[in-house]
Amino acid sequence: MANRLRNGGSGDLKYDQIAAMRAFARVVEIGSFTRAAAALSMPKATATKLIQTLEAHLQTTLLHRTTRRVSVTPDGAAYYERAVSLLADLEELDGSMRLSQLNPKGRLRIDVSAGLATQVLIPALADFHERFPDIQIDMGVTDRPVDLIGENVDCVIRAGTLTDQSLIARKIAEMHFVTCASPSYLQRRGEPVHPQDLENGHKIVGYIKTGSAEPWPLILQRDGEEHEVSASHVITVNDGNAYVTAALAGLGIIHVPIFMVQEHIASGALRPIIRGWKMAPLPLHIVYPPNKHLSNKLRIFVDWAADLFARSKLIQQREATPG
Repeated sequence: MANRLRNGGSGDLKYDQIAAMRAFARVVEIGSFTRAAAALSMPKATATKLIQTLEAHLQTTLLHRTTRRVSVTPDGAAYYERAVSLLADLEELDGSMRLSQLNPKGRLRIDVSAGLATQVLIPALADFHERFPDIQIDMGVTDRPVDLIGENVDCVIRAGTLTDQSLIARKIAEMHFVTCASPSYLQRRGEPVHPQDLENGHKIVGYIKTGSAEPWPLILQRDGEEHEVSASHVITVNDGNAYVTAALAGLGIIHVPIFMVQEHIASGALRPIIRGWKMAPLPLHIVYPPNKHLSNKLRIFVDWAADLFARSKLIQQREATPG
C-alpha cells in the first residue's frame, strides 16, 4: 500500500486509508508520533499527515495532542477497536493469498475440442497434477461454442478468429492443416492433384460447427492462388474425432489439423493428397472472461498450457510426415 498522500484533502484519503489506519493504530499503541513513525519506517510528518487526513475523512478527532503526550479520544478509542480488527483481517487475507500463490488450489472448469483433449492436454495432465496437486481440472470435451460466463467456465482452448472482443485471449500456437484420405477411398475414386479435381467425382467429409447451418468451407491456397472447393458431402459431423474416423472408414476426403492425423499418416491409414495446397493456419487461443484474469490457479493453468503447446511437436508440425 502506498504511503504517500496526493493533495492532502479528505477526497484523496481512499488511496491511503489503510496506511492511515495503520499509522493511527500504532500511535495509539505506542503513544508517540515519533516512535510510531519509526516503527512504520516513515517520516514523522507523513504519519502526522496520514492521521490528520483520516480525521478529516471521518469528521472527528481521534487523538488529543499536547507538547508532552498523545491520548486517544472516546471516538478514537471506538475507532481503534474496529480498525485493529479490520487490519488483522487484512493481514490474514494477505497471508492466505500469499499461501495460495505458493500452493494454489481449487477447481478449474475448462473446455477444449476432442482432438486437443485426447492428443495434447490429457496425456500431459499427469505433469500438471504432479506440480499442482491441489488444482482439480473439470474438463469439458466438445467442439461446440461455449458461453464462458453463462456456463461458469474458467477458460476454453479454441482455434480460429475471435468474435467476442469482451473476452481475454492468449495466442498459444497455430494449427497447420493437411488434406488426406484413406488408401481404400483413393483406390476407388482416384487421387486428386488439384482442388478442382475434388469437384469431379470426389466426396468430402463435412465438418459443421454446432449452431451453424452449413459445413465449414474448404478453401485451399498455393502461391497466392485460392480455390474454394464445391464438392458434395457424403457425411457431415460436428466432432473432430468423428471427422477423422469418417476418413479412416473411407467415406471421403478431409482437411484437418496435422496433429489429429499424423499418427494415421505415419501408419499409412491415411494418405496426404493435393500437396502444396493448404488452408491458411488457424491461430489457437486460450480464452477466458475478463473477471477471471486475477485467479491464480487460472493464471497457472494458462501459463502451463501455453508452455505445453509451445513445446508440443505435434502442434508445431507444418508438414505431415508419412511413415
